[in-house]
Amino acid sequence: MSQISASLPLLGFAAFSGTGKTTLLEAMLPKLVERGIRIAVIKHAHHNFDIDQEGKDSYRLRKAGASQMLISSRYRRALVTETPEEEANLPHLIAQLDQTALDLILVEGFKKLDFPKIELHREEVGKPWLHPDDSNIIAVAANIPANTHLPQMDINNLDQITDFVVDFAQGKLEKPSLDCSDLTNSDMLSVDEGRAKILDQITTIARTETVSLEKALGQIVAQDVLSPVNVPQHTNSAMDGYAIRGEDSEQAAFTVVGQVMAGHSYDKPLEAGQAVRIMTGAPVPLGADTVIMREQAEQTDNIVRFDIAQFGIKKGQNVRQAGEDLALGQVAIAAGSTITAPELGMIASLGLDTVTITQPLKVAIFSTGDEVQQPGEEQKENCIYDSNRFTLRAMLSKVGCEVIDFGIIEDNEASLQKTLTAASEQADMILSSGGVSVGDADYIKTVLDALGQINFWRINMRPGRPLAFGQIQDTPFFGLPGNPVAVMVAFLQFVEPALRKMQGCDWQATCYTAIATEKLRSRPGRTEYTRGIYQLDANGRLTVQSTGQQGSGILRSMSEANCLIEILPEQPNAEIGDKVRVIPLTGRI
Repeated sequence: MSQISASLPLLGFAAFSGTGKTTLLEAMLPKLVERGIRIAVIKHAHHNFDIDQEGKDSYRLRKAGASQMLISSRYRRALVTETPEEEANLPHLIAQLDQTALDLILVEGFKKLDFPKIELHREEVGKPWLHPDDSNIIAVAANIPANTHLPQMDINNLDQITDFVVDFAQGKLEKPSLDCSDLTNSDMLSVDEGRAKILDQITTIARTETVSLEKALGQIVAQDVLSPVNVPQHTNSAMDGYAIRGEDSEQAAFTVVGQVMAGHSYDKPLEAGQAVRIMTGAPVPLGADTVIMREQAEQTDNIVRFDIAQFGIKKGQNVRQAGEDLALGQVAIAAGSTITAPELGMIASLGLDTVTITQPLKVAIFSTGDEVQQPGEEQKENCIYDSNRFTLRAMLSKVGCEVIDFGIIEDNEASLQKTLTAASEQADMILSSGGVSVGDADYIKTVLDALGQINFWRINMRPGRPLAFGQIQDTPFFGLPGNPVAVMVAFLQFVEPALRKMQGCDWQATCYTAIATEKLRSRPGRTEYTRGIYQLDANGRLTVQSTGQQGSGILRSMSEANCLIEILPEQPNAEIGDKVRVIPLTGRI
């Protein structure tokens, strides 16, 4: 990317909500213009906004489907661009400016990015200082002294702040020359880094309980299940036929001396030239070690003959040895295994009717946002129905967890603090969706910091970039994104591995390599998750295609998918025929 020259400085204002950033800028801009400084302002909004008035031509045309709307008059022009899938980054926004007509770019917001900033601070707002944790802050404007070597100004002295900004714009202050590639999140983590940081803080919960087999499906085996018997317990026939001594296999005919049904036995030793008619699963008589299937035999009265010439007889054929499946004392099911249908059958075959499992984890879930409504209610204006709690509940059930649903929490400090406190006392893990990404309401961070230690991360992935993780009174807490698909992807990549470790599982997500049958978009350096459908083609190759539109709010794309297509950071886009990773979703959502 092109370098931003030193003659076009970029300066930001970093502050918590309520400090008065916009008010200060509004008052300072006329003073800068009087000094001959030509200024562009870039403002980052954390909420939806519309610069068009409903009913105006440009508004109507944009709502009708124009993804870019350029409107111009004698006095001004404006380009409105829809960005439903991904927010524009700061370098892109800067590139939209006519830099030849500017002396200075001021930025309100983007406080997590690496570029020079002035910190604005008011004691009455009650927020912590930013400069100790942000090396990009070059000065502080406050109404109380700061313990710093940085230049300090009075936030209420507009002329003093204006003088500093003019000196910065005119190159009288030392300032770094910026490359657009520097304007990235200093705390951006890769998917692997984020997952590793999370798992490093997760410990296994060793609570166990013994349950009946009827209640064991989907649960985690807490300790090795040892076989109390040989399986099978007796050497037995693998099919219906005739049991003989293998050493007699060359004989032309055998005398049938008995018949053994499953659940019964022939208690005499088998002698030379004798055969016993035997059913599948019945114990082989003493001395017998070979079974000839019924279809290869012809019995007349008590004499049976075998078509040796056509089929041949191999000593030991069609006989299952005692302990062949499991020997006495052998591990039948290892600790940490998930109990599915085969495991249930195995435990039952050992004569056991109970199993000791890891006690199901209790996970508290809630959604935040005044715009979020419970399904079934009459929809209010500008509100959406909450889908995230229902997808999370379903995905948690796949992992064998019990769900404590706290519903939808109001956007205020008291409600959040009450909910988080109750959840930490009742649950082994807390999941919230919406409202805890970087830049959202400041009271959220205040509450989380008061109750525990929370990290606000930006994960270098799409969808699902914002993620909060930490501890609320020693209970792991995940703050997931608000968009429905982003919630599900973040759950699969971060929450499920954490739950599996808490359960004591030795678990790894399954992934395959497939051939892309369409071009798949990706940004270099970022992990991209596209909802896809994988299948075998006519040549037996595993191929994959997307489910169509990939907006992080389009749940239909997830409903139609059987996999996630993972395009790795080192792979810039995927062309038709390229190999990509696919993560199957069957059994996980």
